[in-house]
Amino acid sequence: MSLDGREALYDGSNSDGHFLRRPMSPHLDVYRFRLSMALSILNRISGVASAVGFGLAVTWLGSLAAGSKEYGRAQRVVNNPLGKLALAGWGVATVYHFVAGIRHLIWDDGHRFEKHQINEDGRITVAVTGGLSGVLLGAVFVLSRCRRKARVQG
Repeated sequence: MSLDGREALYDGSNSDGHFLRRPMSPHLDVYRFRLSMALSILNRISGVASAVGFGLAVTWLGSLAAGSKEYGRAQRVVNNPLGKLALAGWGVATVYHFVAGIRHLIWDDGHRFEKHQINEDGRITVAVTGGLSGVLLGAVFVLSRCRRKARVQG
């Protein structure tokens, strides 16, 4: 008997002793990797990343409450290029998790379960995430430039 994953059958017997050949749950090598699978994995990862980012945001707020010395230290971390990258990643992860959550709410309501609808919604989810993330990051960039310019002039 071949151990090919596509023929995932269980050979055994039932309680009466009769021979059975039942399908087992297929392993990952049975499925073709699809966008919807990647988006499901990304939804879980983005949820964790978003939670970690909110924890860091609370830490930043705590440094604000702790005084100018601690706040200055936190600002140096945030203004570092890696800090800015982490903030951008947090924003994208939070936006994606939000958009994917809306997709899951639609599924919970019993809609959009056809294979072509799931694939279409996956592409829409990626596009909406990209658009909203671009708007969010663009707005943060423009506001920080305006704030910096006001500080230099004032």
